[in-house]
Amino acid sequence: MEKTLSRPRSFGEAKNGKPEVMAIIVKIVSRCDLLLLMEIKDNKDKAIHSLMQMINSQAEMKDEFSLIISKRLGRNTYKEQYAFIYRKQLITVQETYQYHDLQAGDEDAFSREPFIVWFKAPKTEVKEFVIIPLHTTPEASVREIDELYDVYLDVKQKWKSKNFIFMGDFNAGCSYVPKKHWQNIRLRSNTEFVWLIGDKDDTTIKSTTTCAYDRIVVHGDKLVASVVPGSAGVFNFMDEFGLTEIQALEVSDHFPVQVQIKNSVGFVEKAKTFFKRIKAKIS
Repeated sequence: MEKTLSRPRSFGEAKNGKPEVMAIIVKIVSRCDLLLLMEIKDNKDKAIHSLMQMINSQAEMKDEFSLIISKRLGRNTYKEQYAFIYRKQLITVQETYQYHDLQAGDEDAFSREPFIVWFKAPKTEVKEFVIIPLHTTPEASVREIDELYDVYLDVKQKWKSKNFIFMGDFNAGCSYVPKKHWQNIRLRSNTEFVWLIGDKDDTTIKSTTTCAYDRIVVHGDKLVASVVPGSAGVFNFMDEFGLTEIQALEVSDHFPVQVQIKNSVGFVEKAKTFFKRIKAKIS
């Protein structure tokens, strides 16, 4: 099984109104067993449900996908949602938890506090895992990524899972996280947390930028051991689907990142799972 993350332009009605763009998004989602969609700005929820209908209406689709989505999150009037899309024949939701960003002395650390989901996956070597997603505000990336450690401690007390996946658009590259600041990020300085996407990876589509904004971080001995060697990386859908840079940017300004997890009988299923954030323009 494989999980992925991407950072496309905000997902909403404008993208939903472009059939050629939606067709690419459906192709990307259909590769997955589990996918995280971020930066959803459609306050009417039309676009996400239209996407789900398109995915599940494919003639070749053998497994039905389900959706779980957060409330609208953000400061002031600007709001976004996190959503998970998953094959319900392979994966189920055990519990959900909207993190309360009220830690004494450090309130409101997150622009969009994590919507945390505990998944059960009977066909993988790890039968359950918790995913903690995050979309940071670029200028506050160092603080927000560091705060994920506090989220981890909070969830660890709440649930019994030992398997954690942190993923999202951390804006964890270029000028937003200078090298000298990595030592101030507990999720990085603590070697129990394994960063699967490297600092030199490029998750941006524009040929003029090279930044590792999007990341996947795993924690837990069993989970780390179940990662298929060499499977973590960037999914270049521009090359995969023969798109121009202009066409790819209509889908997203970032590539998805992905990682593959061994299944329970020791081989990798063909269906790929990836965590992806599809960022779409809203007209």
